[in-house]
Amino acid sequence: MAAVDLDAVLATAAVVHPDLPESAAVFAERLRLWPAGCFVLDAGADVPDRTAVIGYVVSHPWRSGAAPALDCLLGRLPDDAATYYLHDLALLPAARGSGAGGRIVTMLAAHARATGFSTLSLVSVGDSAGFWTRQGFAPVDDPALADKLASYGTARYMVRRL
Repeated sequence: MAAVDLDAVLATAAVVHPDLPESAAVFAERLRLWPAGCFVLDAGADVPDRTAVIGYVVSHPWRSGAAPALDCLLGRLPDDAATYYLHDLALLPAARGSGAGGRIVTMLAAHARATGFSTLSLVSVGDSAGFWTRQGFAPVDDPALADKLASYGTARYMVRRL
C-alpha cells in the first residue's frame, strides 16, 4: 500500500464496512506507522484496469489483550507491543471465495513471526468470526475490552498463537 492507494482503500472500506467508517487520517497514520503491514490487493490480469483495488489489509504491532477504538488515531505504536494486530482485512465481494483472505492471513502470520511476535490478534466484526476461526483464531472473553469493542458494533476479540 502507498499513499496513492488511500482513496481506493477508503472506497473499498465504504463498501465492505459501511457501518464502521474510519477516516482517511486513520488509514494514512497506520500506513505511516507500519508500512510493512499495509497491503492492497489489486484485480490482476483478469480485469482491464490492473490498478483496481479489490481488497486491503492494515496491520501493526500492538499490546496484547487490547484493541484500539474504531476510527482512532494511535499517535505512535506502543513500545510494549506484544502481539501483531490485524486492524482490518477487507475484500470486495468480487474477491471473496478466491482464497485471498486465507493467503493474506498466512502472509501476515509469517511476517509476525519474522518480526518476533508469537500471536496475531484482531477484532472480528459482524458475522466474520467463522472465517477467523477457520484461520486459527480463537475468541477471548475479557470484560475489560467491552467498552472498546462496543465502538465496533457486534464484535469479538480473537487471538491466534503462532
